[in-house]
Parts: sequence; C-alpha cells; structure tokens
Amino acid sequence: MTNPSDSIEFASLLCSRLCHDLLSPVGALNNGLELMADETDPEMRQRCLELLGDSARTSANKLKFFRLAFGSAGGFGDAVPTHEARVAIEGMFAASGRVKIGWLVDEEMLDKLPVKVLLNLALIAGDALVRGGQLDIGAERRPGVTEIVVRAEGPKLVLDPDLRSALAGTLPPEGLASRTSAAWMVRALVTQAGGEIALSPAGEPVLLFGASIPDQG
Repeated sequence: MTNPSDSIEFASLLCSRLCHDLLSPVGALNNGLELMADETDPEMRQRCLELLGDSARTSANKLKFFRLAFGSAGGFGDAVPTHEARVAIEGMFAASGRVKIGWLVDEEMLDKLPVKVLLNLALIAGDALVRGGQLDIGAERRPGVTEIVVRAEGPKLVLDPDLRSALAGTLPPEGLASRTSAAWMVRALVTQAGGEIALSPAGEPVLLFGASIPDQG
C-alpha cells in the first residue's frame, strides 16, 4: 500500500482481513450442509448437526467481535458496556479452548475508542499465543484518560515483526497489508486521539501491550 491515508484502500485491506477470518467457519457450514444432504445414517446426521452448530456459533462470535472491534458499534451510545467487550473476546477464543481469559476491568462502561483499542490489542496478543496460555486484559478510567493493558503469557509467544512494527509506528507504507491492517488501525486511532501505545521488547517471555487514550469529550 503506497498511501496509508487512502481510506478506500485501507478499508479494502481490512475487509480482506475480516473475510479471511470468516472463511473457515462459514466454509465449514457449507460443507456440513452438503454432508447432511447426502447422509442417511442417524448417528452421522446428528454428528453433522453438532458440527453445524459449532460452526454457526464460531461465525456468530466472530461477527460480534468484528462489529465492536472494527465497526461503529451501532446500537450503543457514546460508550459501550464492558460486559459486551468481555463476551466478544471470550467468544473469539472459545472455539480453541487453549486461551484462558483474565478480565481485570472494573469499569461498567468505556468510550467506543478505548473499547475498539482494547479488543484489537487483545486479539493480536491472543493470536500470539500459538500454543495457548493466559491472556489478561485490564482497563481503568482516570481523570482525562483511559489506560489499557493487555498481557499474554504462554509456552510459545510469536508476534509477527510486521505487527510489532505497525503497533510501534515504524511499519513502512509498503508493508501495510491485510494481516497488519488491524494493528496499523490501532496505532492510528490512538495517536490521532493524542494517546500513546507501549510494547514490551521483542524476545521477552511475556508480551505486554499498553495504551493511554485521552478523553475525547
């Protein structure tokens, strides 16, 4: 991408990312329906129904997450209930069962921007837990600012260098692609709001993300 400020091109990259993430569960639904059409054994049909149910739940969980993490969170006002963010994050990692979520948010409501940042940082950190592990998410509102901390720890942590660069603000424009679009968006949203993002150094046994977002009111 030659011009990251090109909103149409960036939207295309983000849409590609979402379609990629939805392709697997939606494809599984289609395959399950095809199997059901040809299957006559009652036990196998029951198994197909179970697989269809799993795929449908996974698709719904991803859509719920994407609505809050990448959309405008329509249906809410200027703030989003943190319970909605928690349910969305837990739903994203429920299928694998390998990531345990630690929810350290006492606030009942957060502004839409901090929620979007929190969700995306949690997704990036959770995906870095390639063999599962612990994902702790915290947020706190203080006078004039919202602080967000995301911590990932597991047997194997892998954060793509381009994702790290996108969050740090050092990714060159030509390095922006669908897989780095969410991280680039987070960096842009936070800096445009006058905030800051912090990352733990590469190679550390624990991955830490932090974001400080001034109130926009």
